[in-house]
Amino acid sequence: MTPLERQAEPYNLRYLKGEINGRWTMTSLLDVLKEADLRVHFTQQFKTTASREMFDPQTIQRRLLLCLYALGTNTGLKWICGGMKHDSYDDLRYIKKHFVNKEDLRRAIAQVVNAIFASRREAIWGEGTTTCASDAKKFGSWEQNLMTEWHIRYGGRGVMIYWHVEKKSACIYSQLKTCSSSEAAAMIEGLLRHCTDMPVQKNFVDTHGQSEVAFAFCRLLGFELMPRIRRIGAQRLSLPQAGQRQNYSNLQSVLANKEIDWNRIRQQYDQMVKYATALRLGTAEAEAILRRFNRATSPLHPTHLALIDLGKAIRTIFLCRYLHSEELRREVHEGLNVVEQWNGANGFIFYGKNSEIATNRLDEQELSVLALHLLQICLVYINTLMIQQVSSWD
Repeated sequence: MTPLERQAEPYNLRYLKGEINGRWTMTSLLDVLKEADLRVHFTQQFKTTASREMFDPQTIQRRLLLCLYALGTNTGLKWICGGMKHDSYDDLRYIKKHFVNKEDLRRAIAQVVNAIFASRREAIWGEGTTTCASDAKKFGSWEQNLMTEWHIRYGGRGVMIYWHVEKKSACIYSQLKTCSSSEAAAMIEGLLRHCTDMPVQKNFVDTHGQSEVAFAFCRLLGFELMPRIRRIGAQRLSLPQAGQRQNYSNLQSVLANKEIDWNRIRQQYDQMVKYATALRLGTAEAEAILRRFNRATSPLHPTHLALIDLGKAIRTIFLCRYLHSEELRREVHEGLNVVEQWNGANGFIFYGKNSEIATNRLDEQELSVLALHLLQICLVYINTLMIQQVSSWD
């Protein structure tokens, strides 16, 4: 038993239960985090902000893992260090203040995700995927928090965490958002900023994560948006040219009133590319651009109208494929089910303080969300190695 295991043993850590060779075994999440670091060395991504460092690397590594576990499980530093002989509350506070930040956490997450991709055996997991699914999960938060809003669909106050999960259950990006924020903007932001080795070509979203403008921007950015259409009977197909309505006698009830204006798309093409380039380069946030184009003001901006026309064309093509292909509908549902399974594990890991984000500071909330992401992706990494090891037994 290592010193880290001996220190963690007396405390009420969250354990994973599994059966190996007919025997039930218990493994703590802290051990999962430690084992992932021993193989990937993601703690090397965390650099001190102090001018010099007095502690040895082993001490920093141990305290970093304890801090990340306390943040990722929402239990807090006081709880995790209670009764420890070697690491006090002040020691963990020092590490958290000088080592743990949002940028280093994202780099550590990307390193673990890339390690998952590199360690997968094609005979077990198949070829590498280029598709991911994105969806949001509501978390409770304190009322004094400036990001806290009442969620109309789920009920209750809280914030949203938006996940991007690839088809084999590796989450490549996470975001902390308000309940009223645009899911389409969060979807675009994650596709552009995930910083992993995965080349994303398709993205599955739920009904709330798509719009004509979202279809247009995904097309301009080189992604294929594939939403799950809940109210398929209420959707309308746009005509490509004027005067073609009489050519589709069997589709009169599902045809839109206006046709696509291709001249407007040609005239505003340079402006649309300019906005798409700003999104890709990060000089503008997707939330700000989509908020500008989603305003119900009259008259609408010409570029906004052109994006709507382009989105109508792409959406009509997708709707035809969605209705025609049962295989496509199954693919979209299966991809979104992976996100639901990922969300199902959040409550088990983020169990402290009734799974409510226990701080009103935005930077602290982002650290908790990213630490949860890191802890959960480490669990996926260790499970990947264990499944491959078990599968290789004769």
